[in-house]
Amino acid sequence: MRRFLVAAIAALALAGCAGRPASGPGTLVDTTRGVAGPLREQGTLVPHEAIAPRGPYVLDTGDRLRVVVFGQEGLTNSYAVDSTGNIAMPLIGAVPASGRSTEALGREIASRLRGGYIRDPSVSVEIDTYRPFFIMGEVTAGGQFPFVNGMTVQNAIAIAGGFTPRANRWSIEVTRKVDGQLYRADVPLTHQMVPGDTIVVRERWF
Repeated sequence: MRRFLVAAIAALALAGCAGRPASGPGTLVDTTRGVAGPLREQGTLVPHEAIAPRGPYVLDTGDRLRVVVFGQEGLTNSYAVDSTGNIAMPLIGAVPASGRSTEALGREIASRLRGGYIRDPSVSVEIDTYRPFFIMGEVTAGGQFPFVNGMTVQNAIAIAGGFTPRANRWSIEVTRKVDGQLYRADVPLTHQMVPGDTIVVRERWF
């Protein structure tokens, strides 16, 4: 009977080991246990060079814009890009902004105004306030923060109060939307940020 019990315990132990992921060389181990948010739900893993900022800034939900229609004080105002990706203007209603540059949006607004409202509109669009970035994991005060043009990951961590004592300073992940798709990458501290980024600072285990 005793030998039977020993054999049963050994079999259970082996089954438990078989159910655990390997942690040897070349194995991807998730070190962000307990971290919630979009980063843990989606995003294709790519090299950090693949998400480097390129080309003109692309608008998205959360940006606030200053639209100037020269000679038209009733149309010149600050407009937010809403949850549907549009801005709502007098006369022309909802105008799609998400995925466009400020120049492209200005051309679209001018085209709509030209269609029966203003003979030769002159429109300019500028960023009034960028959409925020998010930071979580091993920082002193994670959360949502205003984006400042020219920010790096290191600047963002400083805004969040710096690393905690348990932070892995060499394992930082960023999730970013590029051409409408979410990507994530391990990045250096000098990596250039864009509005809407989500940063996760992982915990070290030694």
